Amino acid sequence: MKHIYPWQRDDLRRLEELRKHSPHAVLFKGSKGIGKFDLAMNFSQSLLCQHLGQEGLACGKCASCHWFDQQTHPDFRLLQPEALNLNGDEAESGKKPSKQISVDQVRALADFVGMSAHQGGRRVVVIHPAEAMNTNAANALLKNLEEPPQDMLFILVSHKPQQLLPTILSRCLAFALPSPDVASATHWLKEQGVKHPAEALASSGFSPLQAVQQDKLTGNEERSKLLHAVSKPSKLDVFALAETLQKTEQVQVVQWLQQWIFDLNSMKLAGRLRYHPGEEVTIRKLVEPVSPLNLVRLQRLMQTAKRESQHTLNPKLFFESLLLAYRQLILE
Repeated sequence: MKHIYPWQRDDLRRLEELRKHSPHAVLFKGSKGIGKFDLAMNFSQSLLCQHLGQEGLACGKCASCHWFDQQTHPDFRLLQPEALNLNGDEAESGKKPSKQISVDQVRALADFVGMSAHQGGRRVVVIHPAEAMNTNAANALLKNLEEPPQDMLFILVSHKPQQLLPTILSRCLAFALPSPDVASATHWLKEQGVKHPAEALASSGFSPLQAVQQDKLTGNEERSKLLHAVSKPSKLDVFALAETLQKTEQVQVVQWLQQWIFDLNSMKLAGRLRYHPGEEVTIRKLVEPVSPLNLVRLQRLMQTAKRESQHTLNPKLFFESLLLAYRQLILE
């Protein structure tokens, strides 16, 4: 059984109400890194459990729970990209594992959808992340949602529901999952051994699961070097920093800069911070002489950079251009 996070207790109670209505398709939607997938798996296991426990959780001891934990439950299917199934390892073919849910994966559900439940109860399909379905896969799924089999539940998990087909959205009961409250998320991060939980939570965009991942990555060192450098633009060695960052994922670096610039704007306009709570003195002093117009220009620059970071061929040149523009607009 997957772990239930402390901020999901209210969500569990809401799911108990949902259980009574027996919908055929539910969309778990919310920010990335808040535990939507784990909650979907817990709910799926509880629907199949033979001896439901307290708070609507699966007992973890019956034959059904054993099958579920062993990923062999005859009344459950999980659809997700090959890249997630392989945990980043290469496929047997040697090709890079796909990040999409293919139409073949959805079509492979045909036999499962057509047969009766092994235990005579519900059958459950979890699709994660739902936005990973390509167009053909989404259309193939739509056929099942339009004529849902009896006692079949599709659970779609997504942090980008706007990318799903409107026809799929219209056939799913939306189940919105709020971001965790700061207190419980910070306490949980501390229990996970994160050294600076408040700062880690803020820098992750208040996504505790991502905060844990970031804390384990060596990229934290690169982030620290970047923030130290951009906090002193007059001394910023653009070319040395670009050299340091060139092996770091471009999208990640742009995200760090976006958060930094968001806080520059926030301090300038409202006198408060979101992502860098420990840098108030530094940021306040930094933005004092900077014009609001230049801060707006920086935000727009980052929006463009985020798009370009997906397909840039030369990371070093990309970072040099970005950092030069940052230094110029801050010091202008």
